[in-house]
Amino acid sequence: MRAMILAAGRGERMRPLTDHTPKPLLAAGPEPLIGHHLRRLAQAGFTEVVINLAHLGEQIAAALGDGVRYGLRLRYSREPEGALETAGGIRQALPLLGAEPFLLINGDIYTDYPLAALRRPLPGLAHLVLVPNPGHHPRGDFALGTDGRLALEGERLTYAGIGVYSPRLFERLPEGRRPLAPLLLEAIAAGQVSGERFDGLWIDVGTPERLEQARVHAQGRQHV
Repeated sequence: MRAMILAAGRGERMRPLTDHTPKPLLAAGPEPLIGHHLRRLAQAGFTEVVINLAHLGEQIAAALGDGVRYGLRLRYSREPEGALETAGGIRQALPLLGAEPFLLINGDIYTDYPLAALRRPLPGLAHLVLVPNPGHHPRGDFALGTDGRLALEGERLTYAGIGVYSPRLFERLPEGRRPLAPLLLEAIAAGQVSGERFDGLWIDVGTPERLEQARVHAQGRQHV
């Protein structure tokens, strides 16, 4: 199974930090946010990772190179200025991702979710990891049914920015800027999206304050 890290966003809420540094390269402890993902992907048995690039993307490519120091093979999907949104970026990267389901992870989260747990057959079009709603997103995104499928009605949890996706979800999507939510809502309505709840460490690093939270956790783990 290959993996894709979403790293093309502008990071408006992180300005001025992201005026000159792409958000995935912001330091969280001794390494950047994206470095945590790469290290943990390698530990989970992944070997090939695709990273999409837009805002200051060449800084990411220059910093990470071919990925050999992480024990990975990195390939880059370069998007136009302004990026293609999540689904559009995935659609463009499909030739690099191949025909099998792939792991997708947001470049701006910090978590200890066990990524190896997702290296299993995908029964539908997607499988999403959900977390309890944080204070900055109290309404959540999707409900998790007792049968393990996501639902549009019920008590909502927040999408963690971690999941496994089938390329079939994006095959008919026209090229260009496309959001992910409409595709997921359609697939959920068709009963084609499963999910799970994760109650461990998860931080959406969307503000300088939450970046500091990630740094505190990273420093604590370094000294354990």
